[in-house]
Amino acid sequence: MTVIDFTAFIGRLATASGETILPFFRTSLSIDNKSAKDFDPVTEADRAAEAVMRRMIKGNFPQHGIVGEEFGNEQENAEYVWVLDPIDGTKSFIAGFPIWGTLIALMHRGTPVFGMMHQPYIGERFSGDSGSAQYSGPSGERKLSVRRCASLADATSYTTSPLLMNAADRAAFGRVEEAVKLTRYGGDCYSYCMLAAGHLDLVVETELKPYDIAALIPIITGAGGIVTTWDGKPAQNGGRIIAAGDARVHEAAMKLLNS
Repeated sequence: MTVIDFTAFIGRLATASGETILPFFRTSLSIDNKSAKDFDPVTEADRAAEAVMRRMIKGNFPQHGIVGEEFGNEQENAEYVWVLDPIDGTKSFIAGFPIWGTLIALMHRGTPVFGMMHQPYIGERFSGDSGSAQYSGPSGERKLSVRRCASLADATSYTTSPLLMNAADRAAFGRVEEAVKLTRYGGDCYSYCMLAAGHLDLVVETELKPYDIAALIPIITGAGGIVTTWDGKPAQNGGRIIAAGDARVHEAAMKLLNS
C-alpha cells in the first residue's frame, strides 16, 4: 500500500476538520488552560475537530495508530500512524488571527511520509510527501519550492515566540537573531509553510511536540528544504527544531545555536 492511496482520504480529513472548526472561529468560544505553569489554551473547536478525524480514521483504517494532541495515543506502534494537531496556533485562533492550521501527518514505520497543513478560513492547503510539495488555495494550485539563500545575513527568520524558550535556548536563538537580516515572531505552522513556499528562509523553535512538526516535515523536504533538531537529528519527535530552505543557512544557524 503506497502513500498515494491515502491522499484523497487526507483531503477528506482536512475538509471534515475544517467544517467542524470554522463555526467556532471568531466567536465567543470557551477556552480551557491545559498547563499549570503557563497559558496553553485548548478550545471546543480543538476537541471537536480531532474527534471527527479520529472517527474517520478508525472507520476507514481500524488497524492504524493515532497520535493526537487532545485525546492521546492509540496503537502508536502500528505500521501506519496518524499524527493530528487539530488547531496548531490556538493562541492565534482565540485572538481571531487566521494564522493557525490543522496538521495531519501519516507516519510509516516511524517516518513521516505525507503531511498536510489546512487553513480552512483562508482556504489554503499545503501538502507534501518528501518527494514534492503542493499548494492549493484562492490563487489556484502550484508546486511549492524553497528559495535559495546564501548566508544568514540575507535570511529572513521566524520563531513563534522567544518567550517559549528556556533562558539558555533564548540566548542561543539571540545569536541567530543578531546574524539574520530580519526576524519576525508568530506564525506557528504557517512559518514552516511559508518557508516551503519560498517566502522566508529559517524557522527556529523549541519545546515542540511530535504533532507540532510531523506533518510539516514532508512539506518542507518535498519543497527542497531541510528540517532537523538543533543537533542535526531527525525532527519527527519534536524538541528543538530548525528548518531552512537552503542547506547553507541551516548549517550556519546550527553552528550559532550550538556554539
